[in-house]
Amino acid sequence: MASPQKKKPQESKPMSGVERLTIRVSNMINHPIAQDRKWATIHRLDTDGDREWDEVMSALAEVDSIEMTFNDEDESVTLRWEAPADEDPRVEAHEEFDAVEELTPF
Repeated sequence: MASPQKKKPQESKPMSGVERLTIRVSNMINHPIAQDRKWATIHRLDTDGDREWDEVMSALAEVDSIEMTFNDEDESVTLRWEAPADEDPRVEAHEEFDAVEELTPF
């Protein structure tokens, strides 16, 4: 009889500050209310270090379709964007997302 193999416990690598902030910003931008309004205000938390904040804000500043307004009074930033038009070349049609009509096999 074979003995059960012991699984090695996976070492969980702690998430970096940039990763945490990136996920938080992404979740805020992708929230249905923010998507409907086309804006989101990102508040800087006490746990957001200067380097992490600057790195994520720099990455956002490089995106052409995002307008950034820095709010000095509360160290937040408001992001505004426009929905891309269907004829915008940056909006690509992906065949794998098209509805597939299959015939019933019987």
